[in-house]
Amino acid sequence: MIAALAGGVGAARFLRGLLEVCEPADVTAVVNTGDDVVLHGLHISPDIDTVTYTLAQAINPETGWGLAGETWTVMDALERYGGLTWFRLGDKDLATHLYRTQRLADGATLTEVTADIASAWALSLRVLPMSDERVETRLDVEGEGELGLQDYFVRRRHDVAVKAVRYAGVELARPAPGVLDAISAASRVVICPSNPILSIAPVVAVPGVEEALRARRDDVVAISPIVAGAALKGPADRLMKELGLESTVVGVARFYAPLAGTLVVDDADADLSAAVEAEGVRCVVAPTVMRGVAEAAALARVVLEA
Repeated sequence: MIAALAGGVGAARFLRGLLEVCEPADVTAVVNTGDDVVLHGLHISPDIDTVTYTLAQAINPETGWGLAGETWTVMDALERYGGLTWFRLGDKDLATHLYRTQRLADGATLTEVTADIASAWALSLRVLPMSDERVETRLDVEGEGELGLQDYFVRRRHDVAVKAVRYAGVELARPAPGVLDAISAASRVVICPSNPILSIAPVVAVPGVEEALRARRDDVVAISPIVAGAALKGPADRLMKELGLESTVVGVARFYAPLAGTLVVDDADADLSAAVEAEGVRCVVAPTVMRGVAEAAALARVVLEA
């Protein structure tokens, strides 16, 4: 059994490779919901949907989010009225959010709705939200105060300096049913190559998750999302710097050291392996840049053998 903490495009790509080398039914993905947002009255779960669409091989290959072959009739019509269109929702993608919102309004949990959606896409792995309770990642940015994650990431194009990050409501949240069991029963726990602050930390902040990971530390393998001092996608490197963290694989090792016994870093950072291990984390050097499914599957094999 494999449990994977996931969020964002990098995690989705890694999971696609993982399913090439593992039985999908043996994999549980615990997905960040700190970036969930309500727009147009619809409950949108971007990380869950990116994981689902990627594993269903239905993702838009040009953007890494949304559905392939998407059309934008609704957004174009909404723009005519001057409506909110900075967060683009494609016509086919809207069906997912309509379904999720209706099911939640009918009393279903996010865990139940996520399972329904994964099943509709014929996925055999288990996809779990980190919690059924609302947790909102909020960023305190220079000159503006707090912004929600999507406002920061999409509307502001993550081009504003961040002073602090908090996960609003997390102290009252509980892990979704199955999350702690998946971590405790797994032969390997993987921290996917996701943004440590925006994708992984919200999951770990849910009460009980950090303790479960610490108890399995020797079996936890993290994959650095930082390669040669830079994030391959998104603002992870800049955000780490803004929050006073070192934006190298050494900084990633320091961040994950309480939770993970092993860190996989890219060949480009081989010269930092000793510094990584000085943080108390075993360092494994391997190609981590996933240009396609073959590279993702190769990385998954490294993680499973680490």
